[in-house]
Amino acid sequence: MKTLIIAEAGVNHNGDINMAKRLIEIAAEAGADLVKFQTFSADRLATAAAKKAAYQTQTTDAAESQHAMLHRLELKREMHGVLIEHCRQQSIVFCSTGFDIQSVDFLVELGVDRIKIPSGEITNLPYLRHIGGLGKPVIISTGMATLGEIEASLDVLETAGTPRERITVLHCNTEYPTPMSDVNLLAMGNIGRALGVAVGYSDHTPGIEVPIAAVALGASVIEKHFTLDRNLPGPDHKASLEPDELKAMVSAIRNIEQALGDGIKRPSASEAKNRPIVRKSLVAAKAIRRGEIFSSENLTTKRPGSGISPMRWDEVIGRAAGCDFATDELITL
Repeated sequence: MKTLIIAEAGVNHNGDINMAKRLIEIAAEAGADLVKFQTFSADRLATAAAKKAAYQTQTTDAAESQHAMLHRLELKREMHGVLIEHCRQQSIVFCSTGFDIQSVDFLVELGVDRIKIPSGEITNLPYLRHIGGLGKPVIISTGMATLGEIEASLDVLETAGTPRERITVLHCNTEYPTPMSDVNLLAMGNIGRALGVAVGYSDHTPGIEVPIAAVALGASVIEKHFTLDRNLPGPDHKASLEPDELKAMVSAIRNIEQALGDGIKRPSASEAKNRPIVRKSLVAAKAIRRGEIFSSENLTTKRPGSGISPMRWDEVIGRAAGCDFATDELITL
């Protein structure tokens, strides 16, 4: 099964349309399936008194309010059409997370056919109910959430009109960057089993190994932040992949998809030719005369494996040789 890879541009465009377009190009060059931005109004998202997260304070002006920071990072309405067209030209799908009902509706009007719910909205009942009523495919991140909160959000979406089979739940941790000790990647599978839903993983760890591991564990969707340069100013750049890293992650995930196979244990086409080379056969440990009884004294096992399999050892021991055998000669019956 092919993993849906979402290259999360987020707010790493810093409000610059040219930077946003370059992020689209990088995501396409890396082989991602979607490039995702964030659509919000600072006025609808946060109060003037709302504090920043610790990681935001460390990566932006500590004296700046969350509202002011968000206002700087808004993806303006007029920018969306330009970016959608640029995605079309680059053969990659445009997506964006709408952080409020009006933003979600705006994205739907633009033709975005997949709704992404961010971790912070998983307890926003009116927002969830509205999205559920749209009946579109939904991807929901679950940072900071308990299993019970995830279940409650799914119930709201389903009751409003979106069946569970159209929902993918992303295990997630919202610390930027996430310490490896806090990833708890096995929770992803437990979410799927407990709630009967498709699962994926939204990653905020440094590097690329955890999303690759998530694919090996069954993630159907991977979401990962990326940037033009980790040294750029802004809240998410430092916890994002640079272009070469994004390309390496996508390539590694595609390799893992192939490596997972179908789960049936059998010789592969590429290794079948090696069986007679690597396996062993019954051979004469020393010269054996016709009529002599085969025993552990005059038989041994050696390569090549083109003769009688050593698994027939007990069948051969005690039988009489039908002809002479020189030392190391393959035994025949």
